[in-house]
Amino acid sequence: MWLIDQLVEQHVSEAQKNGDFDNLAGSGKKLVLDDDSHVPHELRAAYRLMKNSGFLPPELEMRREAIELQELLAGIDSSDDNYQAHSKRLVLLEAKLRQAGLSTDFLRGDYGAQLNQRFDGEA
Repeated sequence: MWLIDQLVEQHVSEAQKNGDFDNLAGSGKKLVLDDDSHVPHELRAAYRLMKNSGFLPPELEMRREAIELQELLAGIDSSDDNYQAHSKRLVLLEAKLRQAGLSTDFLRGDYGAQLNQRFDGEA
């Protein structure tokens, strides 16, 4: 065990003995934890800090932007001046996500994925 881990355990034990954890907000309620099983164990603390600070890995940031663009395009008329620019940006983001090895099926839903499989001859 690392020295820092031992110090943390010592402080936590002392706080428990002193009753510092009694009557905390949410005490006795089930924790809602994010699934970070895909993140290597040694990187989880760093990822959690980055996430809590509002930073996302580039692939997730592109995915978030693609979802926002799709929602924006669904809400504006195709004859709008900005529609073409937003549409091109969405196509570019899809290409970048695919190049990074990520699926873009989340932009089409189940029906769109089934159509793509049918046209690709996979079904």
